[in-house]
Amino acid sequence: MPEPAKKAVSAFTKKPKTTEVAAGSTAVFEAETEKTGIKVKWQRAGTEITDSEKYAIKAEGNKHSLTISNVGKDDEVTYAVIAGTSKVKFELKVKEPEKSEPVAPAEASPAPAASELPAPPVESNQNPEVPPAETQPEEPVDPIGLFVTRPQDGEVTVGGNITFTAKVAGESLLKKPSVKWFKGKWMDLASKVGKHLQLHDNYDRNNKVYTFEMEIIEANMTFAGGYRCEVSTKDKFDSSNFNLIVNEAPVSGEMDIRAAFRRTSLAGGGRRMTSAFLSTEGLEESGELNFSALLKKRDSFLRTANRGDGKSDSQPDVDVWEILRKAPPSEYEKIAFQYGITDLRGMLKRLKRIKKEEKKSTAFLKKLDPAYQVDKGQKIKLMVEVANPDADVKWLKNGQEIQVSGSKYIFEAIGNKRILTINHCSLADDAAYECVVAEEKSFTELFVKEPPILITHPLEDQMVMVGERVEFECEVSEEGATVKWEKDGVELTREETFKYRFKKDGKKQYLIINESTKEDSGHYTVKTNGGVSVAELIVQEKKLEVYQSIADLTVKARDQAVFKCEVSDENVKGIWLKNGKEVVPDERIKISHIGRIHKLTIEDVTPGDEADYSFIPQGFAYNLSAKLQFLEVKIDFVPREEPPKIHLDCLGQSPDTIVVVAGNKLRLDVPISGDPTPTVIWQKVNKKGELVHQSNEDSLTPSENSSDLSTDSKLLFESEGRVRVEKHEDHCVFIIEGAEKEDEGVYRVIVKNPVGEDKADITVKVIDVPDPPEAPKISNIGEDYCTVQWQPPTYDGGQPVLGYILERKKKKSYRWMRLNFDLLKELTYEAKRMIEGVVYEMRIYAVNSIGMSRPSPASQPFMPIAPPSEPTHFTVEDVSDTTVALKWRPPERIGAGGLDGYIVEYCKDGSAEWTPALPGLTERTSALIKDLVTGDKLYFRVKAINLAGESGAAIIKEPVTVQEIMQRPKICVPRHLRQTLVKKVGETINIMIPFQGKPRPKISWMKDGQTLDSKDVGIRNSSTDTILFIRKAELHHSGAYEVTLQIENMTDTVAITIQIIDKPGPPQNIKLADVWGFNVALEWTPPQDDGNAQILGYTVQKADKKTMEWYTVYDHYRRTNCVVSDLIMGNEYFFRVFSENLCGLSETAATTKNPAYIQKTGTTYKPPSYKEHDFSEPPKFTHPLVNRSVIAGYNTTLSCAVRGIPKPKIFWYKNKVDLSGDAKYRMFSKQGVLTLEIRKPTPLDGGFYTCKAVNERGEAEIECRLDVRVPQ
Repeated sequence: MPEPAKKAVSAFTKKPKTTEVAAGSTAVFEAETEKTGIKVKWQRAGTEITDSEKYAIKAEGNKHSLTISNVGKDDEVTYAVIAGTSKVKFELKVKEPEKSEPVAPAEASPAPAASELPAPPVESNQNPEVPPAETQPEEPVDPIGLFVTRPQDGEVTVGGNITFTAKVAGESLLKKPSVKWFKGKWMDLASKVGKHLQLHDNYDRNNKVYTFEMEIIEANMTFAGGYRCEVSTKDKFDSSNFNLIVNEAPVSGEMDIRAAFRRTSLAGGGRRMTSAFLSTEGLEESGELNFSALLKKRDSFLRTANRGDGKSDSQPDVDVWEILRKAPPSEYEKIAFQYGITDLRGMLKRLKRIKKEEKKSTAFLKKLDPAYQVDKGQKIKLMVEVANPDADVKWLKNGQEIQVSGSKYIFEAIGNKRILTINHCSLADDAAYECVVAEEKSFTELFVKEPPILITHPLEDQMVMVGERVEFECEVSEEGATVKWEKDGVELTREETFKYRFKKDGKKQYLIINESTKEDSGHYTVKTNGGVSVAELIVQEKKLEVYQSIADLTVKARDQAVFKCEVSDENVKGIWLKNGKEVVPDERIKISHIGRIHKLTIEDVTPGDEADYSFIPQGFAYNLSAKLQFLEVKIDFVPREEPPKIHLDCLGQSPDTIVVVAGNKLRLDVPISGDPTPTVIWQKVNKKGELVHQSNEDSLTPSENSSDLSTDSKLLFESEGRVRVEKHEDHCVFIIEGAEKEDEGVYRVIVKNPVGEDKADITVKVIDVPDPPEAPKISNIGEDYCTVQWQPPTYDGGQPVLGYILERKKKKSYRWMRLNFDLLKELTYEAKRMIEGVVYEMRIYAVNSIGMSRPSPASQPFMPIAPPSEPTHFTVEDVSDTTVALKWRPPERIGAGGLDGYIVEYCKDGSAEWTPALPGLTERTSALIKDLVTGDKLYFRVKAINLAGESGAAIIKEPVTVQEIMQRPKICVPRHLRQTLVKKVGETINIMIPFQGKPRPKISWMKDGQTLDSKDVGIRNSSTDTILFIRKAELHHSGAYEVTLQIENMTDTVAITIQIIDKPGPPQNIKLADVWGFNVALEWTPPQDDGNAQILGYTVQKADKKTMEWYTVYDHYRRTNCVVSDLIMGNEYFFRVFSENLCGLSETAATTKNPAYIQKTGTTYKPPSYKEHDFSEPPKFTHPLVNRSVIAGYNTTLSCAVRGIPKPKIFWYKNKVDLSGDAKYRMFSKQGVLTLEIRKPTPLDGGFYTCKAVNERGEAEIECRLDVRVPQ
C-alpha cells in the first residue's frame, strides 16, 4: 500500500524577502524562527557566510538578521538562510544611483524576459540560449489584473525556437490558477501539444509566483499571427494578447507543411499524437492529413499523455467523420463541441472534400480502422475484408513490406478476411501500417502505450549515526525509469555541495547521502507515474554503551590472562594500552575483535606482564581499565607429618562466592600444603548438603571417603569433561570450560593425608544475559503513535535488568529499526513518528550488566489509525408527533481506517443518560428516529465509528420538542410547467410537482373539472411531491389539469395545461388552377385534422409522369396556393402537397388526380384577354396578438401575422408610445409574421402593446396586454 508523504513544516515564522537597494548602501535581511535556540546559517551563492566587516550576523532569541555593508554589483547573487531542515532562498538586487532621467510610468509595459526577446536567426537544430534566472533583472509588477509579467511580442526565424512567458502572482490565490493559450480567437493550443509546441509551468515558493511558458519549436511561416493568454481563478479573470512574427530563413529550400501534422512524441511518456497546433486553413492542396486518426483516438491520447495516470479507460472508439457524414449540416457545430473539435473551418473543408471524393472501394469490403491502440507487450490483430477471396495482399510498415520472421508477425487468410497479427508489441511497432490489394491501399496507425512504472520493492526505514553513509534503495518495474525523490514533500536536486547522489542500476534506484547529519532526519519519498513509497530516516548522535567492562585479574606464572569487554556498537574499533603505552600484539599477546566483544589474551604470563591495562574505543571518550597481578608461589619448608591445609584468600568469608560470566572459562587455583602430599576430593553439593558429584585424585574406594558422601557419586578425573580438576604438587586447579547455568552451586574441596584433613566450601555463581521478554502488547493506537507494554523476562541472568531496547519494523519489511538509544527503565513506551495506514510490528530486548538478551517474539501486527473527526452539518430535517428526521455530512477527516458507520443517540432534557436511537451502526448520513413520546424534549448526537474507535460527538445545541409543526400547504410548480406542456402522441408523460406542508396534505387531481380515471392516468403521491404518469400519450389527454393540496381548512391549487399533438392530415381539395408556358398554378385547402397543433406550412413536390421520382419544390410554404415554374417542355407532371406542424409532415399527401401537360413550343396560343385585376388590399391581421404573462429577467416576444398589398409598414407602440428608437426592443418581419422581442423585461415593461400596419390602401391596428411578474 503506498505510504502518504507528510507535508514539510517550515522552521521559519518570518522569511527574508528579495530586496533591491542602491549601490553603496546597506542591505538588511531579517528572519524569525518558530523556536528559540535554533542554530541558523546564512549562505551566499551556496557558501556559508561568517561574521566580518562586510557581513554582520545577529541573533536575539528567535530573531536573526544579516546586514551587508557597502553593497556593490558583486553582491547581486542568491542568498539563503538555513534552520534545521528548512532552507529559504532570496536575492539582493543592486541598482545604480538615481539619475535625472524621467521615470517611466507604472502603466508602461514590462520589459520582456530573455526568453521572450526576438530570437536571432538560428539553424533548425539549435536553440537560442537563455541566461539563467539569477542574472535577469527583476520583472516589474503589473498593477492591474492577475499578471505579474505579461507575454510580449516575439520574432523568430523559420526553424528557430521561441518561448513566451507569463507570470501570475500566487500570494492571494488559494489554489493554482487555470491558464489557457490561444492562437487567434478560437484555437485552444492545449490539445496541440507535440513536436512543435510545449507548455510548461512551475511555482516559485520563495516569491510565490506561478510561471507559465509556451515554447514553440522549429517554427515555420504558418505559426505567425496573434496569440492570447488567458488566466482565471475562482472569482477573477485576465487575458493578454501578443503577436509572433516569423521571418524567412536565409537558406533556400521549400518546407513541407505536412510535417507539422505527422506523428510526434510527447515528452517523457513515449505516447504519440497525430496533430500540430496550427490551423488547417489553406492546406487543401498540400496532401492528405489524417484527421480521422486524431479524432478517433483523441480522448485516449489525452489520458495516456498524463504522466500520473496509471490506467487507461477501455471505452469503445468513435469515428467522428462517420457521424459527421450522416449528420445534417445544422448538427455540425453541436458534434464538434461534443467531441472537442476546435478547428471548425478546417473540419468543414475536410468534410466537404471527403463527401466530394467519397467513392466505393472495389478491392476492399471492409478497410482498416483509422487508428489502433495496444499496451506494450500485448498483441494486436489488423484485419481487412477483400472483395476477391483469391486476392493477394501485402502488408507494409512505414512504407516497407513486412517479411515473415519468426513469431513476431503472423499472416492469416480466412475466406475474405486477411489478418496481420503482431505479437509482443514494443515501441518499435508504433508506426503507420497499410494493406495493399492490387492498386488500392488501406491505411492505419498503431499506437503502443507504455504501462505505468510501478514500485515493486519499496523503501525501508533506516536509523544511522551522525556521519554514517545512508543509502535508500527501491526497485521499479522498468529499467532506467525516471523517478522523483522528495524529502518531507520538497523535491531533492543536485545542490552545489552534492549532498544527495542519485544512482540507477537496472531496475534499482538509489538515493545516497554520504555523510549524514541531524538535519537529514525526516521522511523520504520516491515517486513514479504509477506509485509512491515512503521511508523514515532517523539520524542519532553517536553514543556508546558498555555492556561488560574489563575486570582485574590475578594469575600465576605461565598461566593465561584474558581481558574482555563488550560495547554496544559492533563497528567500533579500539586500542589496548599497558601503563599508558599501546600494546603491540605478538606470538604471546593476541588482540581480537569479534562483533561487540574486544579481547586481549596474554599467554604464559611473566612478572613483566603485571601492569594496568586499558581499552579505549576510537572516537569516544571512554577508558576501560583493569589491573593484572602476578601471583608468586613461595615454597616454605614444611616439616614432615604436617596436616593438610587449604590456602584460600576467601576462606572465612560468608558467602565464599566466585562469579563467572556464562560462556567464559573459570579457572580456580587452590594452594594446598601437607606432608605427606594430601589427597584432593572435589564435590558439588546442593542446598541441603546432599552430594551431587565428586572428583577423586587417586581412584579411592568408597570406604576411604567421608561418611557424609553419597556412594553413587560421579567421579571426575583430571583430564575428562568440561568440569575437571588438575592436580599439581602444591596446588590443584578447578576448571569449568564455558560456564553454564547448571554449573552454579556450592563446591566442596576436601584434602586428606594420614595426619588429618581440611575442607572448604566455594560458591560458584554463573551470570548471563537475561532471557528474552515475552512479545510486547500494543494498546492506545492513534494516528501516528501507539503505547507498547511488556513484562520483565522470567530470568534476569543473575543480574538486575538495567533497562530495555525497543525495535520496530514494517510488516512486509525485514529491517528492524531501533527506537531508543537510552535504556528504557519503565515497562511501557509511547512510540511515535509512524505513518498512518502502514502495518508495523514491535519487539523488545532486555539489558543487564552482562549484555543484551535475544529479541522477544514480534508483537501482533498493528496499524496506526486514528478515529475520524466528528460529523459535520448535523441538523434536524423534520419533526412529527412520534418521529424526528436527522441528517448530517461525513467527517472532514476519515483517515486510513475508513468509516464503518455512524451511531445516533438521544438524551432527554435534564438527564445525562444517552440512549441509542438506532440498532447498531448506520452507513447513511440521515436517520429517522421512530416511536418517540409526543411532547418530549430531546438532545441528539451522532458519532462516526471506524477501527480506531469513536469520533467526537456532533450535538444539536438546543433540545428538540417531539411535536408536529403545522405548515401551510404550498405547491412549488417547476418552471417548465408554468406554460403549456407539449408532448407528441405515444410519448411518456411524467410530471413531478413538489410541495410543502405539514402534516401530510391530502392531494386531489382534476381534469377539466372532472375526477381523473385511475385506469388511464397514474397518480403517485409522497410526503414531498406528487407525480402524474401517462405511459402513452393520446390526443384525448390534452386539457387543463388541476392539483389541489388540503390541510384541514387550508388549500393550495395549481393548474397545468397539457397539449398532446400528432402529425396533421393531408391538405384537401388540391387542384390545378392553371397551366401556362413552363408554369403550373396549384390551389388547396388546409387539412381537416391539424393534429391539435398549428399548421406551420406545406411541402410541395413534383414528379415526372415517366419516372415518378418526387422532388421538393417548396419547403415550409405557408400559403394554400403556389406557382411551380421551370418545368420541362413536353413532359407531364403530377403534384402532391404535405401539411406540417410541430410534429412533422403528414403521413400522406394530397396528390393531383390529373397530370399537368407542358405544351411544346410552336403551338400558337392566344391568351384570353382579361381585365387587369387590382390585387392591392388594405392591411389585415390574420393572426392576432395574444395577452401574455411573463417572468421578469427572461427575454420574451409578441407575435402576430398581417397581410396587405403593397407590403405595409409596421409600427409598434407601448401605451401609445412609439418604440422605434428604443434599443430595448427588436422588431422582426418575415413572410408576414411580425415579432417584437423585449430584452429582459422588468415589471415596468408591463402594459398595452399595439401593432399598427399602414399602406396606401389603409391601416390596421391590433393590441394585447403584457404582464411582467417577479419570480417567487
